[in-house]
Amino acid sequence: MKFRISPTVLRSGPRASRARTASRPHAQRAGGRGPRGGACAAALTKKEAEIWLTKKEAELLAGDWLNPDLGKVSFKEYNAAWIDERPGLRPKTVQLYEGLYRLHLVPGLGHCAVSEVKVAHIRKWRKERLDSGVGAVTVAKAYRLLKAIFATAVEDGLIKSNPCTIKNAGKEDSPERPVLTMKQVFALADAIEPRFRMLILLATFASLRWGELAALQRKNVDLESGTIRVVGTTTELKDGSVTIGPPKSEAGKRLVSIPATLLPDLKAHMETYAENGEHGHVFIGPKGAKLRRANFTRVWTAALKKAKLSGFHFHDLRHTGNTLAAQSGATLRDLMTRMGHSSTRAALIYQHTAIERDRAIADALGKLAEEAMKKQDPERSGT
Repeated sequence: MKFRISPTVLRSGPRASRARTASRPHAQRAGGRGPRGGACAAALTKKEAEIWLTKKEAELLAGDWLNPDLGKVSFKEYNAAWIDERPGLRPKTVQLYEGLYRLHLVPGLGHCAVSEVKVAHIRKWRKERLDSGVGAVTVAKAYRLLKAIFATAVEDGLIKSNPCTIKNAGKEDSPERPVLTMKQVFALADAIEPRFRMLILLATFASLRWGELAALQRKNVDLESGTIRVVGTTTELKDGSVTIGPPKSEAGKRLVSIPATLLPDLKAHMETYAENGEHGHVFIGPKGAKLRRANFTRVWTAALKKAKLSGFHFHDLRHTGNTLAAQSGATLRDLMTRMGHSSTRAALIYQHTAIERDRAIADALGKLAEEAMKKQDPERSGT
């Protein structure tokens, strides 16, 4: 005799289904999604049905049994709820997630039920994104979001395992940014509008981010001790609004020392350009407004042209400062603290760069020494 496992069996759980199978075997001939899959499962023998039920009972006892109806929610619906249920996300993060969701997740996976998405679907989705010309960095961001969503689905009991298992798919391999020379930094500082000269120098020699500089207030600058206390950062949204909030991590809240040689210029800037009052912003626009990247881009582009430079982004100044700090002999912990990072990853990159530079210097010195020794001892030349 053949049997089918009905949807009622699946919803009520394996214990109740065993009783039904034993007492009313012919009632289980209804269509449904059963152990062999498909909208209408293949018929089972009584023995096969009992084996299937035994496995389900074992899952129930182990706490591994899932109600298949829970996973039938569409990925599109679940994803939207996933974002809404995270009120602690920063506005810019919400904006990023909603963009990734709308442009990259829904087009390929939105029509699927959460429980239907398997590893093969994720692999195909990723390949289609890359083949369509979407940047590798954007695809990596979308994949990380996708993996986080399915991790929550596992926690919610919708699925047993996360289908996002592609090795290094969430890793961003951004191209290495250029490092300015000391001469280029000061050429740029001299070329830019005077009210933004210290913006260039602090971004470089205090390793401050754009948002940290735009949010910097008078009360957080101590000219006597030569330090800046970083406690906030600005976030610019697509609607043009600017919000000020805490740094992304606790490590971002830090005390940064300023090179003594810059203090006279910083003091002059505070007296001439900074907003009044202890809560006044250190850097503001010509009309007293908060700094916005869109407005500053014009100023930055003009300064690059005047300094006869090209291809540099504002963040390259911080990158340059971090590189110089590493070359000065800063330890890994020193770099992490100054940069405001809780992870060693970024600091290790700069430290590695410093080691490579040190090796290059040593090799150059070695060649000079070798040439000098050859002049003193002609036999070393091999002639």
